Amino acid sequence: MTDSHYEAAAAPRMATRFRGFLPVVIDVETGGFNSATDALLEIAAVTVGFEDDGQLAIRESASYHVAPFEGANIEPASLEVNGIDPHHPLRPAIPERDALGRIFRMVRETMKADGCKRAVLVGHNAHFDLGFLNAAIARSGIKRSPFHPFSCFDTATLAGVAFGQTVLRRAATAAGMSWDNEAAHSARYDTEQTAHLFCTIVNRFQPIFEAVPPEPQR
Repeated sequence: MTDSHYEAAAAPRMATRFRGFLPVVIDVETGGFNSATDALLEIAAVTVGFEDDGQLAIRESASYHVAPFEGANIEPASLEVNGIDPHHPLRPAIPERDALGRIFRMVRETMKADGCKRAVLVGHNAHFDLGFLNAAIARSGIKRSPFHPFSCFDTATLAGVAFGQTVLRRAATAAGMSWDNEAAHSARYDTEQTAHLFCTIVNRFQPIFEAVPPEPQR
């Protein structure tokens, strides 16, 4: 093991753990399944970082109610699942562009602190969340997103490998986590649970990562 690889294993830094990517857990609550036509109603983000003992842990979280974009479709069946009333007078909803701007600011600050070049979305069935994120980015006219446009880490897949479970609730239970059915299907709760699950899996696989030979110097 080279000195550089030993240092990375002994005191892991995000910039060396995921090929320069910063994993950011994202969850969205929506008015349907079609990212092009259905409303984005909530979005939450959680950043993760390495502790002094080398364990990956939750660092910072943010969540926002989002105002449906003009002409957005909202399916009643989706609202029955997530319990959102998009038109409630006390719902503190903000435009998509504002919600994304606040999350992207948090992500970029963390990327800079960790020396990462780009963020990668972590989600449970991640391509669903990435599709809605990319659609909101396009609608908002945002030219520079910190997120990779198509790569993602899917905790449904990771949990299937690690625990034999792909449903978030069952995967969390198999990982020894608590689960609150009443809180589920809010973007903040699901994102934080997904982040805990992701950290648990990464930490369990850390010995395998440390045993991987370093790439040869060129």
